[in-house]
Amino acid sequence: MNRKYTAWKKSRKFGDIYGGRTRARLNDNIFMRAHSLKRPSSTDELPILIQDNPSRDFFFPISADEASEAIKALPKDDSLGITHIWLRRFSKTEYEKGALPLAEFICGSGVRVIILYPFPKNMIMNLGSKKPSARKLKELGEWCSDIKKADGSWVLRWNLPALRKYYINNLLYHEVGHHVDWYNRYWTMANARQAEEFADQYAIQKTATATQIFNKLEKLQTESFI
Repeated sequence: MNRKYTAWKKSRKFGDIYGGRTRARLNDNIFMRAHSLKRPSSTDELPILIQDNPSRDFFFPISADEASEAIKALPKDDSLGITHIWLRRFSKTEYEKGALPLAEFICGSGVRVIILYPFPKNMIMNLGSKKPSARKLKELGEWCSDIKKADGSWVLRWNLPALRKYYINNLLYHEVGHHVDWYNRYWTMANARQAEEFADQYAIQKTATATQIFNKLEKLQTESFI
């Protein structure tokens, strides 16, 4: 069965989201930002998939369908209630300002959405002028070792297989971890660090699942070219 993607009108200004790779956004009125995501009806097949066309200099390492397949590989109780998976476009200016993470979980008004953002086509992740922390270097070093300083900024050059697996394990599954955490204990600014730690640990625990689904998707992709 082919799934239809939801069409959306051109967005208004997205809003300000700062502070790293992921962040839970839990304000009931948060959906007044870029798009008004409506509460799914009882007849909608969940999760609803939304995939924007990325801007010229960016691409989505995994598709919305692939993200959905990765979600299905998790325990049903973990993914239950996720209403949308949104591969959302952003502009080169937004990326260069560092105002958006690569992924986030947003909930409110009957909507629970995981958003994945695109990656530069040149495969380079700009880590900023300040040398990344030892923890960050260790995390990224597990995926790619090509980290160096160039033109005043620390950069990491990715290869596509590593980037695809990173999107599944460290981004998508991390956000599912936020979803699981949010619906098991109340999230507040006071325990934001604990919430991030929970999501990190969830993604780590699902590494084997991420590897299995990645291998499955790579095989399907290879077979489609034969």
